[in-house]
Amino acid sequence: MKCTKCGGRAVIDLKRHNSGFCKEHFVEYFEGQIHKAIKEFRMFTPQDRILVAVSGGKDSLVLWDALMRFGYRADGLYIDLGIDDYAPASTRKVEEFVSRRPETVLRRVTLSRDYGYTIPQAASQLRRAACSPCGMSKRYIFNREALEGGYDVVCTGHNLDDEAAVLFGNMIRWQVGYLGRQFPVLEERDGGLIKKVKPLIRLTERETAAYAVLNGIDYMVEECPKAVGARSHLYKDLLNQLESRSPGSKQQFLFGFYERGRPPFEEQRGVELTPCTECGQPTSREGRCAFCRMTEKLAAR
Repeated sequence: MKCTKCGGRAVIDLKRHNSGFCKEHFVEYFEGQIHKAIKEFRMFTPQDRILVAVSGGKDSLVLWDALMRFGYRADGLYIDLGIDDYAPASTRKVEEFVSRRPETVLRRVTLSRDYGYTIPQAASQLRRAACSPCGMSKRYIFNREALEGGYDVVCTGHNLDDEAAVLFGNMIRWQVGYLGRQFPVLEERDGGLIKKVKPLIRLTERETAAYAVLNGIDYMVEECPKAVGARSHLYKDLLNQLESRSPGSKQQFLFGFYERGRPPFEEQRGVELTPCTECGQPTSREGRCAFCRMTEKLAAR
């Protein structure tokens, strides 16, 4: 296959765009899609302080690397979730990434040290799937660390595949509240909720992996062992089957929802936020937030 732009040897084909690119023009395409998402959804400006949530996986490390090379003031946040052999391996990938970039600033949180539990412990004691306390913990810590560090925005590495699968699951169960909040930008809100954005929204997992390999970004290939069997994997598999038959379907599905399907759900999502009476973080509940309630149960057990 030849590069669509220069006619040279292509290193990747993108069927959803009916294109192929050599290394130089694939990198140009990939970075252009990030710039486009930032501009299209007004995610942040060069003056903003950005906190990138990094896990050691391809998406978050590629995003952090790209934002720094674009000249943004982007620091990283790594949370050690205490998940079996996965946490030490992901920690090493993040540390190796930082060691090659002496200009980087990395904030670290260790659940066992800073909050007194690990995700496997929480899942076992609360009798829930690990993804439940994990998601709650990360959302809470992202916001708290951003506030304490004086950041303007939190970036996560969610990509097109991730968000299409989430949308598919929310529509199957008609989760009206979640549908109203599903967007590449969740704006800052009174009460202490920091702005959250997803600059990789226009790019797929395959494209991100290719960019990482071509640019020498080493990352965790293994998936989190606690996510095995998660419904999101099923939804991704189903959407991948559709994509293989009809390239571009995932992007049409997701961006069509943003443009035409989301507004009615957004109108129903207004929730007043108040400070948690224990930790001061924003919550939609009266009194203590869900995170403080969870940690109290874990401490009692």
